[in-house]
Amino acid sequence: MNAHNRSKLLTAVLTVVLMAISIPALADDVTDSIDEALDYYKNGEYTDAVDSLNYASQLIQQKKSENLTTFLPEPLEGWTSKEPESKSAGAAMFGGGISAERKYSKGKNRITIEIIADSPMLQSVMMMFSNPMYATSDGGKLEKIKRQKAIVKFKPESMSGEIKIVVANRFLVTVKGNKTTKKDLKDYAKAIKYKKLAAMQ
Repeated sequence: MNAHNRSKLLTAVLTVVLMAISIPALADDVTDSIDEALDYYKNGEYTDAVDSLNYASQLIQQKKSENLTTFLPEPLEGWTSKEPESKSAGAAMFGGGISAERKYSKGKNRITIEIIADSPMLQSVMMMFSNPMYATSDGGKLEKIKRQKAIVKFKPESMSGEIKIVVANRFLVTVKGNKTTKKDLKDYAKAIKYKKLAAMQ
């Protein structure tokens, strides 16, 4: 392995170590994988070192996605919900990043809230917010919800719509609804604690 590749591997090690420090709950599995990677590296087994680092990174991403579920609100009065689900995605899904989702229902009303973090797809959504023409080209309207910029789309004839909100340039919150009202969509969008979400590490 040449000096450039060794430098890249050491950078990857430091990155994973710093991520692990911020998530002590997974300390055993993560640090074991990092220690294993260091042993492989010292022995010149670079492919195995990378595999161990990738595994440690996946564990950390998994924990971060589980933490993301805590920002999904409890069902509003009269509604029920399923347990939140979390995912850490590779490049083939969302272009990487993590996500959490929760589904809510009241009679025939259906609402789903999804939060995606650290995904390259955020760039394209942020362009919509910076250019009103993109936001309104297919019926969307720019609004403010709890001081957050939002793109609100709603079709009264089908009682369906969605709200998109970008938080701290890192999180994409999407509230989708079927057989519901614009008020229900907004009420769920307002139920999210955006300040705490923005502070998530």
